Amino acid sequence: MTIFGDTAHSLNRPAFIGIHEKTEETKVLYVSSGIRSAIGFPPSQVVNAEAKSFISDSFDNGDYMSIYESRGDEDDDDSSAFTWSVNLRTAHGPPVLHRLIGFSCENSILFIGIAYPEIPCVDRRELEVQALDGAMKSLNVTRQKKLAAAQQQQPGASVPLYYTQSKQVKAVLVMERPDACDIETEDTGRRPSGPLIVFVTGSISRIVDADTSDVMRLPFLKLVAPECVLQVSRYFERLTESMEIMFETFSLLQRPHVIDGDIVVADDANQRVLVECLGAAVQDGVAILIRKLKVVPPPKRDKLGNYIHARIDSDTEKENPSLFELLSTDPETSDAADGWTQFR
Repeated sequence: MTIFGDTAHSLNRPAFIGIHEKTEETKVLYVSSGIRSAIGFPPSQVVNAEAKSFISDSFDNGDYMSIYESRGDEDDDDSSAFTWSVNLRTAHGPPVLHRLIGFSCENSILFIGIAYPEIPCVDRRELEVQALDGAMKSLNVTRQKKLAAAQQQQPGASVPLYYTQSKQVKAVLVMERPDACDIETEDTGRRPSGPLIVFVTGSISRIVDADTSDVMRLPFLKLVAPECVLQVSRYFERLTESMEIMFETFSLLQRPHVIDGDIVVADDANQRVLVECLGAAVQDGVAILIRKLKVVPPPKRDKLGNYIHARIDSDTEKENPSLFELLSTDPETSDAADGWTQFR
């Protein structure tokens, strides 16, 4: 069966996607055009700048990268989402409150900013963070640094952290603009090649049987299960026509044919990897985050050879709060933060 997701979600307020390096410099690599409606800066003034330099609150903006520091044996890349509130400086006028959501993927951070200009700006002296599905439940980063310093003078002091066993493998990709390449349509009756991958994190190898060198400069749609190619092509087209962050669920091939000369795995023997995706148009392309949900058998066909379509089963929805839910729901009231265990 072919598994399709609901694509009707919208955040209904100014929002943007960005990617920055996972370093203390936090150099911005990509940012969507929604940044202009959120804080007034055009993407050209944000790219290559330090992401943390846009924080206007009085806490040390150097605390920001502490969010993504390693904590125990848990793989930080398996943490589904870190979220916190912060005031961001604007091109004109006072700072604007944003809810930020960050996803750690290898050496990069994909972040989403959602603006709340209707809420008055109040200085935040401490950086408080929550993780919705991974390495920790909550952490006051500012206090944590102070306690860590005090701990050096008081051996045995302990700061409680929390984690959950739920793991979510993710990867970040950037493709060239779909309207700048030759995407074939349903009318041609041929499989479209789609936009080329120009940026990818190494975690892609944990989702499909291919590594970074295999997929770089490869048409993204070669990774997509054939029954989902038209769906994903239309998704990319919608992304380029809007400033909004959009969501999609589709299947990738577990063993895509990415190297010429390799044996091609027959379609009915090639398992599918169900992934959830969020994306937005960025300068010169489209940026997406894909999150692995589960591996499913190849879809069945009817007597005419057509794929049999079905929606995502309810068990998958219960086990995995959607990316839309993670972005649009307050952590304090969300069902996403269940099953926390004290780390120490």
